[in-house]
Amino acid sequence: METVVIVIHLMVVIALVAVILLQKSEGGALGIGGGGGGFMTGRGTANVLTRTTTILAIAFFATSITLTLLARQSGPTPSIFDNAPASSGAPTQTQTTPSQPAGGTILDQIRDLERQQQPSGPQVPQSE
Repeated sequence: METVVIVIHLMVVIALVAVILLQKSEGGALGIGGGGGGFMTGRGTANVLTRTTTILAIAFFATSITLTLLARQSGPTPSIFDNAPASSGAPTQTQTTPSQPAGGTILDQIRDLERQQQPSGPQVPQSE
């Protein structure tokens, strides 16, 4: 089910980009259709492209919300921070305080490093 929605979502995205690039530029000539004449001219074509853009935008948001709901139903995904191996910059047993064990999550290790690097009292500005 999720694969089908992803394929539909990608087709909508490609079509939306193509329709947006076909539209005539209103200012700055940033779009493809900003030049003189071409096969996509006239007021009627502009209305068709505007309606098509609206429909594709609605389809894009609908498929995005559907993919979000499908991902939420599949269960909680584990965080990469929970089972990440300790890096070489992680504090070792000699760097931690006795009240706190070494290791833990990466966020705990970062907090420990910040505590170790903080000055103990107020600092006086140094003159140059």
